[in-house]
Amino acid sequence: MTEKTTMQAIARMVPPGSRVLDLGCGDGAMLSYLQRERGCSGYGIEIDDANVLACVQRGVDVIQLNLDEGLAMFGDASFDVVLQIDTLQHLRNAEVMLRETARVGRTGVVAFPNFAHWPNRLSVLRGRMPVTRRLPYQWYDTPNIRVGTYKDFEVLALKNHLRVIDAFGLQDGRAVRWCPNARAGTAVFHFEHV
Repeated sequence: MTEKTTMQAIARMVPPGSRVLDLGCGDGAMLSYLQRERGCSGYGIEIDDANVLACVQRGVDVIQLNLDEGLAMFGDASFDVVLQIDTLQHLRNAEVMLRETARVGRTGVVAFPNFAHWPNRLSVLRGRMPVTRRLPYQWYDTPNIRVGTYKDFEVLALKNHLRVIDAFGLQDGRAVRWCPNARAGTAVFHFEHV
């Protein structure tokens, strides 16, 4: 899966002209893409100094903030869409941040590595933690502090009163809608608060 195909798949869930908050925006590539291709506006949230600088250089408005501290600076429904792309698995307070995503955005989009993808299952069956293109780190040096699956997120969404608008997996640049828990390296959910 290329970065461009991921951005395109996620961008399709963001209505043109939306006000977007991108949590853990990295170098700002996604928000820059949305501004350029979908006419969106908004902010990125990032903690890393080098990524904040990269955002500024791209022309992306960015706020340097530790997401573990929450989103109290934003009011309810401040944004049309809140993105958490490869962010949830890095957070200590993942469930709280998911609720905050639903609070500050009319809708949310979450994407994360799907630990139930069949190559990961095979690695665990062999007694080893998976190392794949999607999970490229050894167990001892991964930035991911948690792992989750497509099915796990369905349960978490229900528990937190989130209605899933759309959900699919991404694998090799393609959307996977049939059996995504086993067939896709990335889980993608578009949701709103009920």
